[in-house]
Amino acid sequence: MNSRSRNIVFTAMFAVINYIAFTYGKITIPIGAGTSTAIHIANAIVVLSAWFLGPVYGGLSGAIGLTIADLLDPVYITSAPKTFLLKFFIGYIAGSVAKTMGLKEATMRSDIIRIASISAAAGLGFNVVFDPIVGYLYRNYILGIPQEAAKIIATWVAGSTAINAIICVFVSVILYLALYKSFLPRLPD
Repeated sequence: MNSRSRNIVFTAMFAVINYIAFTYGKITIPIGAGTSTAIHIANAIVVLSAWFLGPVYGGLSGAIGLTIADLLDPVYITSAPKTFLLKFFIGYIAGSVAKTMGLKEATMRSDIIRIASISAAAGLGFNVVFDPIVGYLYRNYILGIPQEAAKIIATWVAGSTAINAIICVFVSVILYLALYKSFLPRLPD
């Protein structure tokens, strides 16, 4: 199997894992105006896939898997377009930082933990800032939710997004440490 085909297969595999992690592993928090937020570890899988597959394929796996999860859940269906964009950038940023800092080449455990933590924090930090902003704009201007309600929702989303980011930095680093020796020799660059 050529490198491109393997990337597509692994992207699909990680998309499925992202879907499962969000669909079956979330704690939904209803916040009004027909919307909800959730505490979940799916973003850790987005980051992990970006480390294994690189920025583009890793970002796509998160974007595809979590967008499908939103589309198939009546509570989150309206969030699907913003989910695609934000999850892609989580993976793209985390994967780019990891690649620039040499995560795949790192051999010392302390270097792996440092690089993985910084790159996860970069991708997830992006999400902490932009998820509430993009969500507010999307709800207010696209979905037509009144400005005050959209602000309240953005505030709740900001809190859950920050909690998710903190949890997902730790989870992604732990998962990477457990899996990188098995995966990296088999994955294409």
